[in-house]
Amino acid sequence: MAAADAEARGRRENRMSAAEALVAMLEGHGVDTVFGLCGDTSLPFYDALYRTGGAIRHVLTRDERHAAYMADGYARVTGKVGVCEGPSGGGATYILPGLVEANESSIPVLAITSDVSVSGRGRFTLTELDQTALMRPLTKWNRVVETGSALPRAVRAAFRAMTTGRPGSAHIGVPLDVQRQPVDADDVWADSDYASYPAERHAPDAVSVERAARILRDARTPVVVCGGGVVVSGAEAALAAFAEALGAPVATTVSGQGSIGDEHPLALGVIGSNGGTPATRRLVEEADAVVFVGCRAGSVTTERWRYPAPGGAKIVHLDVDPQVIGVNYATDAAVVGDARASLEALTAALGAPAANGNDAEARVARARAQKRAAFEALAVSDEAPIRPERIVATLARLLPDDAIVVADPGTPCPYFSAYFDWRGSGRRFITNRAHGALGYALAAAMGAHIGRPSPKCVAVVGDGSFAMSCGELETLVRLGLPITVVVISNAVFGWIKAGQKSGFGGRYYSVDFSVTEHAAVAAAFGLESYRVEDPAELEATLARALDSASPTLVDVVTQPLQDANAPVSEWIA
Repeated sequence: MAAADAEARGRRENRMSAAEALVAMLEGHGVDTVFGLCGDTSLPFYDALYRTGGAIRHVLTRDERHAAYMADGYARVTGKVGVCEGPSGGGATYILPGLVEANESSIPVLAITSDVSVSGRGRFTLTELDQTALMRPLTKWNRVVETGSALPRAVRAAFRAMTTGRPGSAHIGVPLDVQRQPVDADDVWADSDYASYPAERHAPDAVSVERAARILRDARTPVVVCGGGVVVSGAEAALAAFAEALGAPVATTVSGQGSIGDEHPLALGVIGSNGGTPATRRLVEEADAVVFVGCRAGSVTTERWRYPAPGGAKIVHLDVDPQVIGVNYATDAAVVGDARASLEALTAALGAPAANGNDAEARVARARAQKRAAFEALAVSDEAPIRPERIVATLARLLPDDAIVVADPGTPCPYFSAYFDWRGSGRRFITNRAHGALGYALAAAMGAHIGRPSPKCVAVVGDGSFAMSCGELETLVRLGLPITVVVISNAVFGWIKAGQKSGFGGRYYSVDFSVTEHAAVAAAFGLESYRVEDPAELEATLARALDSASPTLVDVVTQPLQDANAPVSEWIA
């Protein structure tokens, strides 16, 4: 009898609650930060974090959407999985924008949502909804666990899915009663191979590599177009070696910035309808072979599939996801595999550096000079309201080489993509180009700073984005993060108004709003804040804000986008 009692006691002692198991599984996968917001159905998980999660920092946010954006920014700069959490009902619905942005941007973000008890389903329980159906179209992997014993396997499967192949987001739902159920401690183990991305790099097929190399050996004016997959893969050095062997200009998408440093003589810069210019587009038009690397060849990059023109240049497409290849262009050679492994294999197959006589470096230099000429004339303008070009040029002078800039859509994105030169490669510019939702940059900058605290981090937001995210200024001050927020202030949803001007005869409708004193709002939250209307005061004010060890905000009264010379092709006559 005593032996049986001892055995039963041993089994009890070898158990933990599912909430405790979840915390242990996160720790085992190297998670050190969780961004989120509390709720009734999350109480067991929070208690487990309090009692057993000593290695994990919980960052309390002001809503779940920004928790997901913070996890996104954190994941982009660390190479680790970003983790966010929220409660059932509204918490689960608010977290969706961050999940779909991360998934479509190939960023591994895990959302953990609590849920109503399994026993309460179908009984009009407060906050009940079908989380599995809700998350399915937005994530790479998705599951609501039905029992505590199933949780460890679910967590391992989620990390494996997020970090292998094309990275993406995942969702785990944990009902309230499941969080309290026992889990055998022997089942609580993690696989550290899936704690960071990319995991399990897959090399391409040798036959497909040789086919691509054969096409490129014959090319006279090849161009390489890089999407975000190069930076996700950590393939920057492999890309530079490939471009030099091929003798080809390297263009990037907005998300692909950082694939190659702008100081490299083959770096053409951003192309496409958002940040591209006619001068850089010309090299794509002249190409007899285009190599897409980690790029979907979507509507923005190709200006609605006009550059390159269908049926013109030979197309070589490298991507880790075979479903991307051939969707938008007939492909002459498809290379499926990790970007770094594929580029290294293709460089080896090319052999000696190309002698195609295309004078690629000179053509790149001319295109970049033409692009800069118009910009630099406006960047020194003393006109008020302050021109966006002057803001970009001033920040370029003031920021150190390793600074991280996070830009919202609207005015910040095309200007920083086109005209801010990034010295060296790697992830230092972040923007949400998959879905382009306003209100991303402030939260993503906070996640990026927490993940990589040494460099200076700047969030550039429009005033439309400011209104959608300003609640997180309290989080910024509470955490004391030395981030500088620059507000492009012009009291208009500028992107839409510019579209109404160029495509609808200037029939402006429901796009203007009243002026907000953003510096005053920020000061109420406790930030050091400044307002700039005079161009002559811009540099000194920005320098003061950037030098501060506290959170700062600079509200810059800026030329409206519909009146500016923005590098957006559809607005250019």
